[in-house]
Amino acid sequence: MSINIPDKYRKEDFNKLINKTLSGDDFSQYQALFRESYKKPSKGETEYQLKDGISIDVKKKIDYVLKRVGDGRFDTLKDIAEYFRMLLDDRKFIVLFAYNGTGKTRLSAEFKSLGQHIDETTGIKSADTLYYNAFTEDLFYWDNDLENDTERVLKLNGSSRFFAGLDELEMESKIRPLLHRYADFDFTIDYENSTVSFSRNALIDGVSQRVDNIKVSRGEENIFIWCFFLAIVTLVADKVEAYNWVKYVYVDDPISSLDDNNAIAVASHLAQLMKDCDIKVVVSSHHALFFNVLCNELGHSAQLFLQKGSSNNNYILKNTEKTPFFHHVALLKELKYAADSGELYTYHFNILRNILEKTESFHGFKHFSSCLRKDEDNDSDGILHKRMLDLLSHGNYSLFNPIEMVDENKEHFRNILNNFLEDYKFNEKLFETTPTQEDEQ
Repeated sequence: MSINIPDKYRKEDFNKLINKTLSGDDFSQYQALFRESYKKPSKGETEYQLKDGISIDVKKKIDYVLKRVGDGRFDTLKDIAEYFRMLLDDRKFIVLFAYNGTGKTRLSAEFKSLGQHIDETTGIKSADTLYYNAFTEDLFYWDNDLENDTERVLKLNGSSRFFAGLDELEMESKIRPLLHRYADFDFTIDYENSTVSFSRNALIDGVSQRVDNIKVSRGEENIFIWCFFLAIVTLVADKVEAYNWVKYVYVDDPISSLDDNNAIAVASHLAQLMKDCDIKVVVSSHHALFFNVLCNELGHSAQLFLQKGSSNNNYILKNTEKTPFFHHVALLKELKYAADSGELYTYHFNILRNILEKTESFHGFKHFSSCLRKDEDNDSDGILHKRMLDLLSHGNYSLFNPIEMVDENKEHFRNILNNFLEDYKFNEKLFETTPTQEDEQ
């Protein structure tokens, strides 16, 4: 990991760092680190100097803290992976947003590689990261039985540690309830031959019949692989011996082919699993809605935005925890598009209420209803809108069977949203085009 720390600080800058930047609960533990590493200026001097003989480990720690409190700049993705491992000593979750092409998948591979070691005596390879990314999907591949076109199966790369001891762990009973949250097909695992066959009930001549050896769609295949991964995560959480090597779980873009309904469902479900697990977790995505739901669900997570530097030869990692980087803008874009297209579902009230609550907090109000437009003479609409938001956003996300709003509720939703956008001004261009990385820079 490349280290870039100041050799000296002006007295006023050092005092600001210690007494202001590092004064919060998350960083006060590091005040002593800086005081012990920098020599206090003698009488007549104006600068704190880095002491001689400071170890590499201490310098790494100083560099790590400085990156946490500012917009960290990194020379390589490996440097970011090393930083993440240090950050996970302080946080349980990291949620990362990055546009496609920035290096999310390569970053997950770098993180995994840092935990791989080969015993020089035995030649046995060890690892500490269970990961899901594009490479995970490559562990599954189709045999379409081109000769007879009847025995279509999804084959598993049985040599991968990902599939350790599956035949002893009753994987079907663990995968099936997860899969049935998202899909209506079924499956059977042949552990001896490392294959999966699929079936689905179909109405034939008015009678429901099971059709075997079907080939599921690409989207359904992705959902199955995702549920396979989640089932393994539950084994990790249950501390099953076959997966006792897992120290970290790294998930990269599990929803590349899912619509918004399933994106919210996957994020909410993943968050619930992660909360109940002792393992440290990194989740990266290019999907703003997925990112936002995870940030809301996982609470005290590190929430980061990864960009390429202006020269494209380095990387910038921004902390978005205290600034509504994507939380308002991305969700408002989703809601505006849904409202304009008419494709409104009841769960959109959850999202709208979430935005109102964040706005209420930002403006110092005590209740989200303060952000609803009010009529001084007759506020029947304001009262109705508050009741609708209370009722239709109650409980968890209405995700697994998303219900389309009736026309009357769609009209009320549009009124609430459009009034909000008129009363709280946002850049109108945000709702015209999809932002690019260059726009954000």
